[in-house]
Amino acid sequence: MPNNPVGWFEIYVQDMARAKKFYEAVFQITLNKLGMDEFEMYAFPQSMTEYGAGGALVKMQGFPSGGNSVLVYFSCVDCGVEAKRLAASGGRIEREKFSIGQYGFIALGYDTEGNMIGLHSMQ
Repeated sequence: MPNNPVGWFEIYVQDMARAKKFYEAVFQITLNKLGMDEFEMYAFPQSMTEYGAGGALVKMQGFPSGGNSVLVYFSCVDCGVEAKRLAASGGRIEREKFSIGQYGFIALGYDTEGNMIGLHSMQ
C-alpha cells in the first residue's frame, strides 16, 4: 500500500436529487455528475494534489441508503489481486473486478464482519 489506505468513499442514496441538494447546501459546494452507465453518481469537489480522499453520492439498484451505507474504497495497484486475497482470507466477493471507464477498475467484497469494502485501481 504505497499511499494512504483510503482512496475514495461513497454515500448511498435513494433520492439523488434530494441528497444532492442536501450536501450542496450543507457544504456550499457543487457536486459534479460522473458518467456511469450502471448507476448514478455525483462527486464531491476534489483535488489530486491535496490531502484527503475524494468521494461521491451514489444511487445504485440493490444498495439502499441508511444503516451504514457508506462504502470505503482502498487504493490498490491491481484491485483484482486484493479481491482474490479478500476471498482467500474469509471474505466474500460481491462483484469481481470490473471497469468504471476512465476512472479505472473496482471490485466489491465483504469483510469477515459483514462490512462491504471497495477496492480501486487504475489497472
